[in-house]
Amino acid sequence: MLRKIDQYADEAREQLEQIHVDREQAYTTSREVVQAASATIKAVHRGDFDEAREQVAHTRELHDQMMAAVAASPVIGYSGFVGDAAREYAEAALVLALIADSELLGPTEIGVDHADWLNGLGDAVGELRRHVLDLIRHDEVDEAEKYLEMMDEIYQTIMSFDYPQAVTKGLRTRSDQARGAVERTRGDLTNALRQSRLERRMRQLEEALGSDDEPSAGLEDFKRDRP
Repeated sequence: MLRKIDQYADEAREQLEQIHVDREQAYTTSREVVQAASATIKAVHRGDFDEAREQVAHTRELHDQMMAAVAASPVIGYSGFVGDAAREYAEAALVLALIADSELLGPTEIGVDHADWLNGLGDAVGELRRHVLDLIRHDEVDEAEKYLEMMDEIYQTIMSFDYPQAVTKGLRTRSDQARGAVERTRGDLTNALRQSRLERRMRQLEEALGSDDEPSAGLEDFKRDRP
């Protein structure tokens, strides 16, 4: 009964060794994917879109290498570090498109599955919030409003997928996070708009008080514009 035990054991060892090699390759590459995706997003926030495009292309290459290792040994699975890296890559590609105002690529063009694309889109809301805050600091409030609308539209989109977490790979969690980011950003932007209007009215008042012509007219304009 045990005559072939060594043969079967050798076959199992050979198969497991190959799975181990493929898993190590996928794991190592997944870390490189995450690093390259992070570099892409940093370049986007610096406004260096050419560098960001080069980085996201490199991220795509690394992602494809990772998926080739997974395809060679499907037992590795598509969850865990593989799914995390795919989502990070999708987020980087989407953040670049949204902030650089370029064409938004879908799952097929990016090379990820639909759930990872949706989760990457959800994670992009956090980077859009960061961009909005940068715009507020540079007194570009009107431009910031555009990205707040974008954040809200993304949230409305991903929250419409009412499927189990196992199917969407945790999309409901990201939907909740996106909602919080939208609400906080709306509050920040509202305060910035109020501050901007106050500063504008203060300038009007200063001009009115410092004018030798019709100071009362400028003062009346300021009073009329007060909330």
